[in-house]
Amino acid sequence: MAVTVTAAPAVAGPSTALPRTITLPSGFQPEGIAIGAKPYAYFGSRADGDIYRVDLRTGAGATFSEGPGTASLGLKVDDGRLFVAGGAGGDARIIDLRTGAVLKSYPLRPPADGPFINDVIVTRDAAWFTDSRSLTLFKLPLGRHGRLPAAAVAVPLTGDIALQTGNNANGITTTPDGRGLIIVQSNTGYLFRVSPSGVTSRIDIGDETVVNGDGLWRRGRDLYVVQNRLNVITKIELNRRGTTGEVISRTGNPAFDVPTTIAEYHKRFYLPNARFTTPPTPATTYDAVAVPIP
Repeated sequence: MAVTVTAAPAVAGPSTALPRTITLPSGFQPEGIAIGAKPYAYFGSRADGDIYRVDLRTGAGATFSEGPGTASLGLKVDDGRLFVAGGAGGDARIIDLRTGAVLKSYPLRPPADGPFINDVIVTRDAAWFTDSRSLTLFKLPLGRHGRLPAAAVAVPLTGDIALQTGNNANGITTTPDGRGLIIVQSNTGYLFRVSPSGVTSRIDIGDETVVNGDGLWRRGRDLYVVQNRLNVITKIELNRRGTTGEVISRTGNPAFDVPTTIAEYHKRFYLPNARFTTPPTPATTYDAVAVPIP
C-alpha cells in the first residue's frame, strides 16, 4: 500500500490557532505523550524520566515532575493522574496531575532481569502495562473511585503470541467493544487481541503487518498505529470485537522524525519525534508535531 505524505499539518477550524510544532528541551529524548481533557500535553524523557508539561494553546512548557533517573515511556492521563511506564527501570509510576508528586510506584520486574515496561492503557477497572522483553502484561486493579492497589499483578501472555528477539509487546489499547485489549508486537508487526486473562489471538489484517508498530490510538473502530522508523501512521478499521481489521491508509508527514506515541486533542494527533536515528547528545534538539487525523 502506498504511503500518503501530507504536505503540511494544517487543520481547519478553531484548532488552527494551536501551535503545529512543540519545542521540547534539548537532550530530552522524548518517547511518551499523554493528553487529557484540558489543553496540556505531558511528555516522558528516555534520558532521566522527567515529565515535561506543555500548554497546547501556546507551546510553552516546563518540567512538571522530576524523573527517577530511568526512563519514562508510555503515558496515560486518567482521573487527575498520570500513569507512567518505566522502561528498563522495570517500574510503573502514578503521578498527581495537580502537584507532580509521585502518588505510588510499583516494581514490576527487577531491572537485573532486563525488563522494558513500554506502554500503558487505563480502563474502567485497571491500568495495563506492556513489557517488550517478556510475555507478560502487568495489571494494576483499580478499586472504588479509582483507588490504587497495594501491588501489581503479573498476567502471562499465552496463545498466539511468541517471544522474539527485540521489542515485542509495545503499544496497547482496548478493543472497540471494551471487552479485551489490543497490543502490537513491534518486531513482527503483528497485532493481537488479548483477553483479560492474557490469552492472545492474532488479529487478521490480511497480508498486511505493522512492523515497528509503537503507540496505538483507537477512535471507535478505527485503530491508528504509529510505525516509528517508517515515519507513518497506519489506520486500520476493526470489527467490533477487534478480531479482524483492514488497513485503510498509511499517512506520513515531512515533520515526522521517528515519531513514537500518539495522543489526540481538538481533532488533531500529537506525536513526539524520538529521533532514534539521530545520536542523542545533551544538545540534540527535539520536538513534537500536530497533524490532522487521517
